[in-house]
Order: sequence, then structure tokens, then C-alpha cells
Amino acid sequence: MKPMTKWLMTGMCMFLIQQPVHAESMNETRYVALESKELPERAPRFVFDSGLKFDYPDAVRGIYVTGPAAGGNKFNELIKYVDETDLNAMVIDIKDDWGNVTYKSEDPDSPYAGIGKDHIKNPKEMLGKMEDKQIYPIARVVVFKDTLLAKEKPEWSFLDGKKVWENGRGESFVNPFMKEVWDYNVGIAIEAAKMGFKEIQFDYVRFPEGFEKKEDELKYNMGDYDEAKISHTAKRVQAVTDFVSYAKKQLEPYGVDVSVDIFGYAATLPEAPGIGQNFTKISENVDVISSMIYPSHWTSYFGIEKPDLEPYDLVKEYAKLENRKLKELEAPPTSRPWLQDFTASYLGAGNYQKYGKEEVEAQIKALNENGIDEYLLWNAANRYTKGVDYTP
Repeated sequence: MKPMTKWLMTGMCMFLIQQPVHAESMNETRYVALESKELPERAPRFVFDSGLKFDYPDAVRGIYVTGPAAGGNKFNELIKYVDETDLNAMVIDIKDDWGNVTYKSEDPDSPYAGIGKDHIKNPKEMLGKMEDKQIYPIARVVVFKDTLLAKEKPEWSFLDGKKVWENGRGESFVNPFMKEVWDYNVGIAIEAAKMGFKEIQFDYVRFPEGFEKKEDELKYNMGDYDEAKISHTAKRVQAVTDFVSYAKKQLEPYGVDVSVDIFGYAATLPEAPGIGQNFTKISENVDVISSMIYPSHWTSYFGIEKPDLEPYDLVKEYAKLENRKLKELEAPPTSRPWLQDFTASYLGAGNYQKYGKEEVEAQIKALNENGIDEYLLWNAANRYTKGVDYTP
């Protein structure tokens, strides 16, 4: 029996399968087995083709797009804006900050159908518009901050007494120690890859802020990490790193890049002990690292007393630091930081300024001068500054 190559159609998806099988065994049962996450290391792999074609840009310069914007009238406005500027990418919420799955799955049997709010009624049509303009599509999946899943599966979360723990904003997290949580999020990422997204960006890949101060008060399952002979800090770092490594491996058959959003200050520390983020270890397991370096989010780092007032200097100092960290790696990922295109009035008088063309360009210039050509712009309301020179 010699190896044979055959295309298998299932719905809108096409898989190239090469393995020693008889033609009559090419059925749906065989497809399910091939797609299983439990494939042995040496098993044949399929090559996935969504039918959509996107070229990687000269350098990704993108904007954040919410689920409601991507599924509503605003999307055409954002498409037009990106097409008429030197921007070339969109990061679209596929699973948002509350755990809402924002798209309507094409698979009626999808375990994610009906979870949250399916703002994007026709993902293929949305991605088709992006393909027409060659706007690079990145799917944002918020991982461990997930109030919906925490309420639905309290055993996958952190319990404060008999209730699911909430932070001061009423948000809940699910437990990074649990493989069930990993698979839940990787499954959503795989659906995004099948839609045609070229990159999966995982956000909130961490424990809740200040977790080290409350870990002894909360009830939660440590899974396989319970018996590890290492500190609780090391266990958190290991769990977060292992999730990233696992997700990347599971997504390999779909031909997508994997990126992770990370706190900017994580690069300034050996590791962020409470939240479990280690900049170096995460960077070793991704294609792209996206540090959130909004000037408004820093205190008096780098000798800058009021960073929001000095976007060029803040980004310049961060870029120099990150470059040193990434040079230590054998195969460093692409650096693609998140930049600020919003006004942080919540900082109070004297601590913030109105962000516009000059402030956005200052951040881009600082990156560019330090050899970082890729970046993403954040504005939670998707209102981006007009007239910016995106390639200074």
C-alpha cells in the first residue's frame, strides 16, 4: 500500500492529506481522526487552505477593531481608512474581554456557537472584504480574562468562598493551570484560522493582576502543577509559558502565526511574579511579541516622571530595552508593540495630554529609529487619529 495524496472537502474547508490508506477509507471518520489534537508526533499532517489569500505586508501596521465594529456599518469606514493610508492590518476581536465569542460559526455543531454575542454574522464576507484590499487579518482571542466562562464553569475559575472571584471592575478570570481552559481557547483560535485569519493574537495570557496577594485566600485547582517542586511564582510562569507553547503547536497545521500581547513592564523584569508573564520565555514560543507600551500605562519608568507627556522618549527607552532582551534569544520573534492612539484623561490634570497626530507619530518614530518597523494602534472605540504619517 503506497502513500496517496487526496483532497478532502468538508463544508468550506479543504485539507491535503498524504498517508498510506486505500481510497475507500477517505471518509469523514478519517478526517476527524486527522484533526484530533491527540495526533501522535509522527502522524501525517494535513495542510489547511481556507480559500482566502493574504500576503504578509512589508511590515504590519495595524489597528484594533471590536466585534461590534467588525460586524456593523463601521467596518466599511475602517476598511476605507486603512486602504487610504499606509496602514495594512486589522486586529479583530474574535473572543473579547468578557469572553464573548463575537462571530457566528459556520459549523452548526460548533461548541462555541451562541456563546456571548455573535456580532460578526458572516465572517467569510468580512474577511473577503479584507482580502479584496489585502488588509492582513489578525484574530484577537482574550484567553484567561473570561467572565462568561468563569460564571458558566466555576470549577475552571477562582472561588472566593462559594462565589466566583471578581476584580474591582467586576471581571473574572479562568484558571491558567487547567488544560480544559487551554483547549477551550485553542478551539476558538482554530475556528478563526479556518475562517481565514492569518494570525492568532492571544491577549490576557496571564493570571489576574496582584494574584500573588490573594492566592492563599482563593480556592482553585492547580492541575498537573500541584505536585511540582517549585515555587508558586514559578508554577504560574510555567503554566502561562506552557499554554503559549501548547497553543502554537496545536495551531501549526493551520499555517497561522501566533502572537501574544504582554505587559510592557514584563520586559523590564526577570519575570512578572504575580501574573506569570516571563517576557523571554513567552518570546521563545511565539512568532510575534506585542508589548503594550502605551505611555499612559507607565509610572516613572526610565527616569521619565510623567510618561504620557513624553511619548517619544518613553517608547525610545522601551525599544532599546526590548532590543537588548530579544538579541539574547537564538530565534527572536518579530517585535510588534501596541501604541497609544487615545487620550488618558483618567490620569488627571497635569499627568496627561490629548493624543493626536504629533503624539502618535512620535511613538512610531521612536520605534523606527530603533529598528522596529511593525506596530499596532489601540483605541477602544476604534476612533483613530486622521492625518498621521504611518511610515515616517
